[in-house]
Parts: sequence; C-alpha cells; structure tokens
Amino acid sequence: MTTLVFGHKSPDTDSTGSPIIWAWYLSHTQNTPAKPVLLGEPNTEAAFVLRHWNLPKPEIISDVTADDRVVIVDTNNPAELPPSINDAKIAAIIDHHLLVGGLKTKGPIDITIRSLACTATIMHDLMGDALASAPREIKGAMLSCILSDTLEFRSPTTTAHDRAVAEKLAADLGVNIADLATAMFEAKSDVSAFSDADLLRMDSKEYTVAGKELRVSVLETTAPKIVLDRKASLMASMEAVAKEDGADQVLLFVVDILREEATLLVPNDLVKQMAEASFGCTVTGDTVVLPGIMSRKKQIIPALKL
Repeated sequence: MTTLVFGHKSPDTDSTGSPIIWAWYLSHTQNTPAKPVLLGEPNTEAAFVLRHWNLPKPEIISDVTADDRVVIVDTNNPAELPPSINDAKIAAIIDHHLLVGGLKTKGPIDITIRSLACTATIMHDLMGDALASAPREIKGAMLSCILSDTLEFRSPTTTAHDRAVAEKLAADLGVNIADLATAMFEAKSDVSAFSDADLLRMDSKEYTVAGKELRVSVLETTAPKIVLDRKASLMASMEAVAKEDGADQVLLFVVDILREEATLLVPNDLVKQMAEASFGCTVTGDTVVLPGIMSRKKQIIPALKL
C-alpha cells in the first residue's frame, strides 16, 4: 500500500515541500512506499520552489477513502483536511501548529508536534543521518520551506534551531540564503493573475473566535501596494467568499515582509470591533496598520477576540 503524504488546503511552500520531503524519506529509507499529494493548487511561491529545484508538482486530490493510508503534515486541523479524513488510515502527524482536535484514528499513531517555525525543520530532526543521502532537490525543498515559514528569519516564530538548520542546508547546497529568499518572496508577491476570491483564499485558515466563524487570510509580500491598490474590490468580495465558505467574515492581513508590519482591511463594524479589541489599535478608516505583526500562528490567532 502506498502512503499518501499531504499538508493543508491552500498549500503554501511548507505544505507543498514537506509532503515531498517526507514521501522521499519513507520511500527511500524506511521501505514504505509513499507519494506526496496536494489538496489544492500551490501558491505562487510554492510553484516557484518546485520549478527552482526541478521538482514535479504532486497530484492534487480532493478527498481520501477508508482504504487510504495517510501521513498528515503541517496541520492537524480537520477543517484544513479532506472531508473524509477520519475514514482514512492515519499513520502519523508531523506539525508545528497548535493542537486543534477533531481527528479520529483507527489505532495508535506517531504524532510529532514541536514549537518550531517550520514542519521541514522537524523533518530534518526526525530524519537524522538519513538526510545525508537525500538528493539536492530534497534538501533544497527543505531549505525553501524554512525560509518561507520564517520569512527569512524575520518572523517571530523563528527559533535559533530553524535558523541553524537553514544555514547548514544552504552551506551544504552552496546556496546564498538572501538570494533564494528574495526570489521566493518576489514570486509570492506576484498576485496579478489571481482573482479577489483567489487572493482571499490563497493562504487562509478557518477559525472560530467569539462564536464567529472566520476565514483568516494572510498575504505575505514585498510589494504590499499591489494588493492594497485592490482593497475596494477585495472588501467587496469578502461577503461572497464568506457565504460560499460557510464563514461569518473574512479577515485579510497584508504582511509587508520588509517593513515587518501587517495592514488589516476593515470592511465593516465587525472587523473594526475585532481589530480594536484584539490589537489595541484605533481604526479610523478602511485599513489599519499593525506594526510588528507578521505571524498568523503566533501573533494574529492568539490575539483575536471581540
């Protein structure tokens, strides 16, 4: 039986690269045939990483069956996983997010959740000496995942260990970290081909806060003006996206990677109240700048309240 390895819906670089890394590890060092798959189209940065390291784009699947053996990476949230995930044979979970609950397994499994910035960093540790035999593209995917999730070490989620692993991989590969990160962030910032609805869903996660079902979207960019110039149409699209996705509200945070701040779009009183209650700011228009806010996991989700 081939094990399917996948991350969350709306796959970013970590949820695209980590399944590839772990499927290689299982197949080539653990005698466990495995296949990386995705739960949606990779974002522009993840697509760049696949091209840069000459990695084929994994197959995209919409659901799993009771016959499927799976490993879940970069999430443990059922809302971000296939509808039938609890029917599948879950073999393992490797993640760096808060424990959500709701997954049900058919027996004991291996679960690794560590407070590191990136799933790929955890995989580096779990693989140990086996990583030495990994091909260049697997090590490259691992480095790219870490640079993405840490925003080249700018994110407050970054640990000394994440940075040390990235620097070790870069030295091994002969890669300049700044050059690779710049190319990745430029790819991430090119959103011209995406509709408003695509942008609102591109890097988003579902959460319930104060009884409100939220789609919390983050766009990390080195060119925030490109996104903010579309704020009127983006805010106009929020109601339709929320309705289609069964949410009460979409929150969109535009993270300026270089200035290390986020701009929250404020389309209505609900978002205004939530912004002021959560971040101690005063909202006077249809946007509010939040200095130092860069991480959804560490700074946005824990702060959200009404």
